[in-house]
Amino acid sequence: MTTLTLARALNEGLRKAMEEDPKVLIMGEDVGKLGGVFRVTDGLQKDFGESRVIDTPLAESGIVGTAIGLALRGYRPVCEIQFDGFVFPAADQIITQLAKMSMRSLGRLRLPVVVRIPFGGGIGAVEHHSESPEVYFTHTAGLRVVACAGPADAYTMIQQAIRCDDPVIFFEPKRRYWDKAEVDLDGLENALPMDRARVVRPGTDATLLAYGPTVKTCLEAAAAAEADSRDLEVVDLRSLNPLDMDLITESVRKTGRCVVVHEAPVFSGLGAELAARITERCFYSLEAPVLRVGGFATPYPPARLEEHYLPDLDRVLDAVDRTFAY
Repeated sequence: MTTLTLARALNEGLRKAMEEDPKVLIMGEDVGKLGGVFRVTDGLQKDFGESRVIDTPLAESGIVGTAIGLALRGYRPVCEIQFDGFVFPAADQIITQLAKMSMRSLGRLRLPVVVRIPFGGGIGAVEHHSESPEVYFTHTAGLRVVACAGPADAYTMIQQAIRCDDPVIFFEPKRRYWDKAEVDLDGLENALPMDRARVVRPGTDATLLAYGPTVKTCLEAAAAAEADSRDLEVVDLRSLNPLDMDLITESVRKTGRCVVVHEAPVFSGLGAELAARITERCFYSLEAPVLRVGGFATPYPPARLEEHYLPDLDRVLDAVDRTFAY
């Protein structure tokens, strides 16, 4: 076991994938000489050269479009979108080309492209640098969408995403880049598949569903709830499309209560889809409606207000209290 930050775990995962497969390329804005704005690709261009770690122009549509062409020629490109809000110029390429080409070709063409997106708030940045755009891509058939929450999953999931023959949108919680944990650098073959959820804290009284940056928030809320003798189960979704509904259903049927927590605005967010599916599957087991905690229906606020915008321990515990009021 090695103690790594989440950013360093991603770096090590990318390095291992590049060592094992010469067709793996990294491309994006400042990914080479600078090593990325969050230093996730630090040192990779020096070790693998400019033909495999490519500094691109500031043109997200061009980055993803070029990656699609490379994938058609047998490469496995990994694109970095520098900040979450910068992905929208590439939306045309992702939604109309990347997601659809396999179906359009009746499966004859595969596009093993990974699009890495640092997402979420909490770093004191403005809009376009603190967005949570995951629902746009979970709604798009043909894409796998995943989100890591800690260093161990970051290390294994980025390698699994690169090995996958389907296009993968890979969300990284930027305010967790500096969180540290132990990582098994030899544990990839025994790792949980990237399309499975994980119970990160067992409990019996209510289920908290989270992904990316809010997993840690929910773990903190569960620890605080012990003071009220409430035993909360925390589930890290990990895969946002497809959803691991079997594990989610098992957890909610056991606890009878569920709160979904994400940074994205609640309206039409992923929590709405989860609430609908849980209600369909667990109706006779639920003791209360599925509640959602998330961002507000406003553009992301200035940095001095983001602590009021982002779901925190108190808002999660308030939702838990409300589930027990029914």
